[in-house]
Amino acid sequence: MFQFSEALPLSVYVHIPWCVRKCPDSVPEDRYVDALLADLENELPLIWGRSISSLFIGGGTPSLFSPEAMERLLAGLRARLALRPDMEITMEANPGTFEQEKFSAFREVGINRLSIGVQSFNDDMLTRLGRIHDGRTATMAVETAHKAGFENINLDLMFGLPKQTPEQSQHDLYTAIALEPTHISFYQLTLEPNTLFHAQPPVLPTDHTLLAMQEMGQNILANHDYNQYEVSAYARNHKHCRHNINYWEFGDYLGIGAGAHGKITDAARQSILRRKKYRQPRQYMETAAQDALEGNETRLTAADACFEFMLNALRLSEGVDTALFSQRTGLPLTAIQPLLAEAVQKGLLDVDDTRMCPSTLGKRFLNDLIALFLPDNERSN
Repeated sequence: MFQFSEALPLSVYVHIPWCVRKCPDSVPEDRYVDALLADLENELPLIWGRSISSLFIGGGTPSLFSPEAMERLLAGLRARLALRPDMEITMEANPGTFEQEKFSAFREVGINRLSIGVQSFNDDMLTRLGRIHDGRTATMAVETAHKAGFENINLDLMFGLPKQTPEQSQHDLYTAIALEPTHISFYQLTLEPNTLFHAQPPVLPTDHTLLAMQEMGQNILANHDYNQYEVSAYARNHKHCRHNINYWEFGDYLGIGAGAHGKITDAARQSILRRKKYRQPRQYMETAAQDALEGNETRLTAADACFEFMLNALRLSEGVDTALFSQRTGLPLTAIQPLLAEAVQKGLLDVDDTRMCPSTLGKRFLNDLIALFLPDNERSN
């Protein structure tokens, strides 16, 4: 079914699930790093001989870990993987003072990109989101990151927060821009399942106001030289997040850590594997040395691969080369030709001999465009 002619780009995602409010008083760092490295050992046969293009350490709050634990983790990864010398190593961080105190040490052990979860600089908005930092602390965190030597910094900003006005969203953006990050992720609040907001929905801005906030944000960021290269990602000086681009272009990624997901193309068996680790840290640490998989690995069908490729690629503002479809899915472009034609006929997609890209209308109604590529059994529902 699949025919892969070359190895896909490969990234590594490390999940550290603890956060300030939910973690125990003492995070079992050594034991968790042991589990991460044991987990990696079990994954290695799937990726022999392949180099790693990027590393992303997410959570939770990875910056709760000590620099010593982070150094040991990175040393263990370097000993087992072919890490490129110029690779991007990102760590997610919260703006809290405790985390800020360690920024310089994280830079020294090899972290070269920080993604700081600011969300807003407005104290009322942060309280409504249940965040434990305030706007001043968020500002200090970015300033501290610069002083620590980080030249590549992403700020996460939300819009469409409970009772938020366009003016408040605008102020958040201008405050962020003044801090001169290389990258800003500007995205709409969504009500995730199994959260308090989902169970007790707050009063959110109207759809009309949300659209106004989004368009205003796009204009402000463009006017300050932040290029929108994905639905919610804006970068200066081509400092695109390499790790996320690999996701959006349907590359491979190894996932280690409690609750981590991975996607690995197995060229020998001509298959695409989805792998998911046990979510609960205790269970994960107890099983990592044997097999931390939660159930068996899942193999994608051709229909799954077509949909997942388009789901990710259509998020990119400039789309993708048409040749990338076959390279990353192992399928001929004819597998989705009728769906491409339907999308073009509806004015949602622009396609030529070398590129496919959402049209202006397609970017506005991206969910409708993506839905065209759902497998038949899901489209009918």
